[in-house]
Amino acid sequence: MKMGADILADDATKSESPLGSLVGSAQPAGVPDQDAVIAAIATVYDPEIPVNIYELGLIYAIDLHENGRVSIEMTLTAPNCPSAQELPEQVREAVAGVAGVTDATVEIVWDPPWDMSRMSDEARLALNMF
Repeated sequence: MKMGADILADDATKSESPLGSLVGSAQPAGVPDQDAVIAAIATVYDPEIPVNIYELGLIYAIDLHENGRVSIEMTLTAPNCPSAQELPEQVREAVAGVAGVTDATVEIVWDPPWDMSRMSDEARLALNMF
């Protein structure tokens, strides 16, 4: 599971810039704010679970691009999840509303499979799963 975000250079150059190189420096112009993207994702809840999908550990990767594009890899708690159609669209819409985001795409991935160990401590506490 990738945590955080990989910052990729503009599609025209195709060169990569690791997130670590941005620590302590200003964020490149055009790159959406990672914290704002995460906050937007955290507004999305699985209707059957009273915890947001970020804290549930359903977000596997967030890629921020200099042209304002955001690509997200997420999973679901199970392949037959009743919210399989609506959750990715809710994530896309939430992220698309973040300042600086020009396009948001969400891909569902199944590898690695989700399990309860991916939940944050806050999610475990909210669900009394300690």
